[in-house]
Amino acid sequence: MNDSLLYTWPHRRFNPLNGEWLLVSPQRATRPWQGQVEPVSSADIPAYDPHCYLCPGNQRANGITNPAYRSTFVFENDFRALVPEPPPSPFPCTHPLLCAEEERGICRVVCYSPRHDLTLAGMSSAEICEVVDVWGEQYEELGGLEWVRHVQIFENRGAQMGASNPHPHGQIWAQASLPNEPAKELAQQRSYLTQHDRCLLCDYAALEIERGERLVYMNATFVVVVPFWAVWPFETLILPRRHHGAISDLDATERMGLAEVLHQLTRRYDALFGVPFPYSMGFHQRPTDGADYPEWHLHAHVYPPLLRSASIRKFMVGYEMLAQAQRDMTAEEAAWRLRG
Repeated sequence: MNDSLLYTWPHRRFNPLNGEWLLVSPQRATRPWQGQVEPVSSADIPAYDPHCYLCPGNQRANGITNPAYRSTFVFENDFRALVPEPPPSPFPCTHPLLCAEEERGICRVVCYSPRHDLTLAGMSSAEICEVVDVWGEQYEELGGLEWVRHVQIFENRGAQMGASNPHPHGQIWAQASLPNEPAKELAQQRSYLTQHDRCLLCDYAALEIERGERLVYMNATFVVVVPFWAVWPFETLILPRRHHGAISDLDATERMGLAEVLHQLTRRYDALFGVPFPYSMGFHQRPTDGADYPEWHLHAHVYPPLLRSASIRKFMVGYEMLAQAQRDMTAEEAAWRLRG
């Protein structure tokens, strides 16, 4: 199939990072929409909200008072999904079809800024670099625990992605097992290294830089692309141009490069439909069990739900839940719109 047919006719694309296929149906992009329309918030957000449990000096739900922090602030999640010392599983694997086991973990919240009204798009690159530094420190601290195998850094931005508070913040979950998505990526990256004696994402970054059609933004140390296999309409992949396995491996120049990329990308998202763009974003870093992972290349996924406008989003339902991922607008068109 030539490139022109890729942009106009239905076809499948392979995701080498997780080993799965997705359906692309570009001819559906102009279909009329009579589905759900999301409300667009126009409320002004103050720089400080006395009722916000993340603002400096305010009391959280558990009665603890936040310090008067002036930059990035980290604390243990008051409503954590994992605990460091869970009881033994009450339902052990006594049958291959009925299996459960305990899972240890630590959950933390990272407030990016004391300002309630900021987002990554509104913060300077220098301010974002402070957040990047904290991410690296947290990865090293939590990953250094003997029982932790995976550290997941992520952010849900906007009510459409389940964020319960507009204060700029993200989360970190560290746990004893390797979750499903990183496990799939580990297997694929390891297989590629075994077959080609090269890093999968190093090769992919070089290929996208050479071709340019899915490139969104690039600086001297990082590149942002809409991946060839993107599922969400304006999904992006953030990659360091040198081979690194974790944020903590980055030098000072590369950390500032990552901060600049996050600043530029989030500003482009907000400019796309003229609203604060919702998304889920997360970094996949090498496992932290002490083994060598030469195949692992640090990267971040950004999954925004908006499809045609600020009020129309993509839903993962029906075919996506029962068969495989599907998208209408091509990755190439999405990259073109984000570049502009």
